[in-house]
Amino acid sequence: MQTVVLAAGQGTRMRPLTDATPKPMLPAAGRPLLEHTLDRAADAGASRFVVVVGYEAGQVRDHFGDSHRGLDIEYAEQTAQRGTADAVRAAAPELDDAPFAVLNGDALYDPESLATLYESGPAVGSYRVDNPSNYGVLQLDSDDDTRVTGVVEKPANPDSNLINTGSYVFPAAATEYLDVSTSERGELELTDVLEIVCAETTVTAVPFNRWLDVGRPWELLAATEWLSESLATRINGAVSDDATIEGDVVVEEGATIKSGVTIEGPAYIGEGATVGPNAYIRGATAVGAGAKVGHAVEIKNSVLMGDATVGHLSYVGDSILGRGVNFGSGTTVANLR
Repeated sequence: MQTVVLAAGQGTRMRPLTDATPKPMLPAAGRPLLEHTLDRAADAGASRFVVVVGYEAGQVRDHFGDSHRGLDIEYAEQTAQRGTADAVRAAAPELDDAPFAVLNGDALYDPESLATLYESGPAVGSYRVDNPSNYGVLQLDSDDDTRVTGVVEKPANPDSNLINTGSYVFPAAATEYLDVSTSERGELELTDVLEIVCAETTVTAVPFNRWLDVGRPWELLAATEWLSESLATRINGAVSDDATIEGDVVVEEGATIKSGVTIEGPAYIGEGATVGPNAYIRGATAVGAGAKVGHAVEIKNSVLMGDATVGHLSYVGDSILGRGVNFGSGTTVANLR
C-alpha cells in the first residue's frame, strides 16, 4: 500500500520545542515520532512512502534519506501549510494510479489496527474518546454501524464519541477530489475529501485499539511512555560496575553511566549522554544525545532532549526539557505542589 505521511506542519502548540524542529521530528523513546509512524506503516504493509514536508523540511530529508527499512521514500513539498487536503494534493503527482493510505507523521497507531485499516480500504481509522468535541466525530449508517457516512468537526453536542484518527485508505480516484473549498478554519480539509468518497463508495470505520495524537507537550510524554513499552535492554555505552540497571534500559554508544547510579527501566540513554554519579532515573524516561544528569539528581517519567543539563541535587518529574536547557543546582520540577 503506497502511503502518504503528512509531516509539513509547524506544530505551533508544541512551541518552543518546535521553534527549530518539525513536530514529527521530536524525539520519543530515542527516535523521532515520524520514524515510529513509518515503522508501524511498514509493519502494516506499506509498499512505499510519500512524505509531505514543509516546515524545516531539510531535517526530515537529512534524517531519512531516500528509504526506510528498505522501502522507497519520495518527498513532496507543501510550500504553505494550507490544510491536509492541500498536503495530499502536493503528494498526488508522486502517487501511482492505485489506492493509497494517508497517515499523520506526528500520531501513533497500534500496528495491528493499522494493518486492518490497510486491508479494509476504502476506510478511515476510528477511536473512542472521552472528549469527542475536540475532534472530528464520525457519522455512521443507521443500518450498518461499520459504514461511515460523514464526519462532523468538533461538534458542540456530538452524537457519539467515535472520532476520526486522521488515518485513511482512499481509492485512487480520490486524487480527483482534492480541490475542495476552504473551510471555516481557512484550510483545505481532508475530511471534505472523505465526505465525497463516502458518497461515492462504501467507507469502513476501522476501530483502533490504541491511538495517540501528539499535539501538546504532555502528549509527547504519553508517547514516550507508550513507546518505552517496546524497549529491549541494549548496553552499548560504558556502565560503572557499581551502577544498578533494572528493567529494560537502552544505553547508546558513547553514553556513560557513572558510579552509584540506579536506572529503573524502561529508560533510554542517548549517545554521548552522561548520568551520575549517584543519580536515579525511573519511569518512562528518555535522556537525549549529549544530555547530562549530574550528581544526586532524580529524573522520573521525563524527556531530556539533546544537550540538556540537570545540575546536581535536582529533581525533575513528569517534565520535558528542551534542547540545550541547563538547570542549576537544586532545581525541583514536578507535577504536584
